[in-house]
Amino acid sequence: RPRFGGGVIMNTLKTIKNAIVCLVLLPRFLVAAVMFWLLDFLCIRKRVFFRMKEQEGDAIDPPLCISDSNRLFSLESLKAVWHGHKLDFLKAAHLGQVAPNTEVVQLEDQRRSRILDYAQDKRPLILNFGSYIADSLVVYIEEAHPSDGWMSTDAPYQIPKHRCLEDRLNAAQLMHLEVPGSLVVVDSMENSSNAAYGAYFDRLYILQEGKIVYQGGRGPEGYRISELRDWLNRYRDGLDRSNNQVIHV
Repeated sequence: RPRFGGGVIMNTLKTIKNAIVCLVLLPRFLVAAVMFWLLDFLCIRKRVFFRMKEQEGDAIDPPLCISDSNRLFSLESLKAVWHGHKLDFLKAAHLGQVAPNTEVVQLEDQRRSRILDYAQDKRPLILNFGSYIADSLVVYIEEAHPSDGWMSTDAPYQIPKHRCLEDRLNAAQLMHLEVPGSLVVVDSMENSSNAAYGAYFDRLYILQEGKIVYQGGRGPEGYRISELRDWLNRYRDGLDRSNNQVIHV
């Protein structure tokens, strides 16, 4: 009987937590839904993206482009947006705090490891979720635009939802072909890294000595390689200054 009572309390607390999350996320979700509905009108879409291109600052950041054939307002797109908002709100990763040491699977031998296993001494470790750049640990997570979900005709490959780890590993091989020099791992089928870091759709992090020292915005609009570059430049300048210090005795 005590076990039954404890289970009821836990379920009640879980229900209350989910209700609070829904109330907090509902306003921003409704705003995103209205924006998607408006962007399905091509005249509005072209005008919005034209202005966004005019305001683009650094050419190193990947452009946000959506072809006219892609429909934004759909059940699958709204489910994906809600999923992304919820992961971001509940993520365990926060700037200045200890980095979640979640499980990932190596692409070559399918051996399981942990995120922080790839950190070397005090050197910064770049975590690149969902996409890729050079000299970083690429963590392949669940597909943002699966061919049997919110499909995008702009995607270079049409990949269905991952039903098992083998599906995810096979899809990650396609990414690895594009970046043969990068270290690629995949998230577990429990999506532990995606959940802990709020990585959906894509996101950039820098970890150092087990802590989060840079946290990028949610992709695609918050995926800023220029911010990452600026952080690394400041870090390098700091190293140069410390190495050039002269001690007077």
